[in-house]
Parts: sequence; C-alpha cells; structure tokens
Amino acid sequence: MPNTLSSFQHKILTYYSEKGRDLPWRKTTDPYSIWISEVMLQQTQVDRVIDYFKRWLAKWPTVHDLAKADRADVLTMWMGLGYNNRAVKLHEAAKTISTAFKGDVIAAMMSDTKIPGIGPYTKSAVRIFAANHDVVTVDTNIRRILIHEFALDEKMSDKDLWVIAQNCLPLAKSRDWHNALMDYGATLLTARKTGIKPKTRQSKFEGSDRQIRAKMLRHLLAIPTGASFDELLDVGNNKNEAERVKKILEKMAGEGLVVADGSTWVLKK
Repeated sequence: MPNTLSSFQHKILTYYSEKGRDLPWRKTTDPYSIWISEVMLQQTQVDRVIDYFKRWLAKWPTVHDLAKADRADVLTMWMGLGYNNRAVKLHEAAKTISTAFKGDVIAAMMSDTKIPGIGPYTKSAVRIFAANHDVVTVDTNIRRILIHEFALDEKMSDKDLWVIAQNCLPLAKSRDWHNALMDYGATLLTARKTGIKPKTRQSKFEGSDRQIRAKMLRHLLAIPTGASFDELLDVGNNKNEAERVKKILEKMAGEGLVVADGSTWVLKK
C-alpha cells in the first residue's frame, strides 16, 4: 500500500510523464472525438482502435455529420471492431445529441436524459478527457490499480471503488490523472502481473454467436435488398443450427440491427 495519497499520485503521474502512450484521442479535447474513442475502446484493444478512430473522424468529423449518416454506412465503417450494436447506439445517440442538445456533447454527458449507449462510465470519461472536469471514472485498469495499491477486496462494489477513486483524484488534473492510471494499469500493473481478474472476460470469438452475427451482418451490408433465412444459414455454414441462428437474428432485431420483411431479413434503416 502507498504510504500517503500524495506518494501514490506522484508515482502514477511520474510514470505517465515518462512513459505515457502517444494516442490520437489524447491530442484533442473535442468532446465528440473523445466520445467516439471511448465507445470504440470498449472491449477492443487500443492498437486496433487507432486506425478506425482516424477514418471515422475523417468521414464524420462532427456529431451532426454522424447524426445524418446512413446506418448501413455506420455499420460498414464499424465492421471489425466487434459488438456492432455499439455502432447502432452510437448513431442513435448522435441523433439525440444533434437535435435535443444542438450538438453540445458535454451538455449531453452532464444531463440526466437517457441517451442510447451512454452510461455513467462514458459520461464521466468524456467530461474528464474533453473538459478536465473533477469527476472520476473506473475502468478495468483503474479498478485493478486501486485493488492492488490499497489491498482491497476484489469483490468490492463499483460504488465503493468510485468513492475511493474520488478520494484519490488530484483536483484540476483529472485528464492527466486518468490517462496516467490507464497507462499504468495497461502497461505496468497488468492483470497477469497482479493476478487480479477483470470483472468480465470477453468470450472466445471463433465459433461464437458474435462470429455468426458478424458474418450475417457483412452479408446483409453487401446485399441491401436483404437475404432469406436459408441464405443466412449458408453464410455462416450453420445449416444444422437453425434454431441458434434464429435466436441470433431475433436478438439482432431487438437491438435495432435488422428487421424481418416477410421471408427476408434486411438491415434496419
């Protein structure tokens, strides 16, 4: 455990000043850009996100641009990042922010209004990295650091961890502090080194429902007129798993990705 709070802060911030990662979303304070990066980084490796982030902003540089985008284009741009429902929610959220908040992303993040795909973590993260607000957020890296450095129970509730995180926050340094914590956890105090397991673990992709979803979605993006159920079974080589594929399609429909048009499945507009 650190001897004092100040020594803990000094250690983390010194590591960041000497070995902080050079990432494109750290070179801007634009709330929209920060928001895009935060959504892309959910359950996705940093190295994979970098090129997607740059291409996305080149195509849709503002929240208004994204709000006016075609959903098929949004999904096509997202393919490869995984969990495509994130893209759908991102698109819907952009529409809300563009109209209800006149494009003011920070105002949206500070509002109690329910916005698709935006929860407490994302709201705080955007405020921190875009506006340097004195609020906290706790991702898997920060959680691991707090548990390790303060010898906490791994079963500690998120609510209690957030209280500890708030007590550790150096005022007026929220942006640097959170970047520092994330780098310290991602590159030095790793899960392998500490033995502290994340609360949730991403399942294997090969043979998973996520892989079947991705194959069917790619197929539907390539064929705007849609595809029959039997055709979608063939796409993923799942002829013997009709019930499984049916449930996956129903879930995709519930998430607003696809709709059934008679005997044909099409992308939802």
